[in-house]
Amino acid sequence: MSIRSRFSVEKYLVVGPENTLGRPVPVIVAAAVDAGFTCVQIRSKTASAGELIRLCDLSAAEIARLGKSDDVALLVDDRLDVVLAAREKGIKVDGIHVGQSDVPTAICRKYLGEESIVGLSAPVRDLIEFVRRADLSGIDYLGAGPLHPTPTKTDCGLDETTGEVVVRTIEELFELARASRLPVVVGGGVKAADLPALAATGVAGFFVVSAVAGAADPIAAARELAAAWRPTQSK
Repeated sequence: MSIRSRFSVEKYLVVGPENTLGRPVPVIVAAAVDAGFTCVQIRSKTASAGELIRLCDLSAAEIARLGKSDDVALLVDDRLDVVLAAREKGIKVDGIHVGQSDVPTAICRKYLGEESIVGLSAPVRDLIEFVRRADLSGIDYLGAGPLHPTPTKTDCGLDETTGEVVVRTIEELFELARASRLPVVVGGGVKAADLPALAATGVAGFFVVSAVAGAADPIAAARELAAAWRPTQSK
């Protein structure tokens, strides 16, 4: 049984070398997975393809060391070439996450196959209408945000037409969870204090970057976040 049939976006870490305050990415990955995180995405706009492949290799090794390779999905942001090259080297990378202007999801599915995970960032505007009407076949989950403005990804929630950052309200996320046929994971400046209200909306999970990768104690931060997530319903 492939991980695609059972993966979870409930507790989702996004991390790259620019997020870790100089600490090794695999150390941060191990801290999150050991605390109960269920999905890891390697994301970097500065690392080379070779460095990203190396980070996939080391992160996959940490996930395997913790006995979680069959349960915790390892994804790569945007870089279909990196996923394919890593797999060619025998590295267990489970799929990809892309944005609205990245490689089309149909192309990702074509090259990665039916057992891979393909995630898509939801659009900034007309979000509810999008999830109701868009062809989401071949996509496994949607990422939405930001819940708050975040310096980690300054274009998160940026409306290119107006130049404004559009944040998601709890009320909007209630509606989104009910409208979406796919699991929805929400991030963007998320902190442990946000999680009870976020979980109550019915979305499938949360994602964080700096809340773990930039924390003084990543292990303690990951454990606090994992413990604070108490979904009231599953999607």
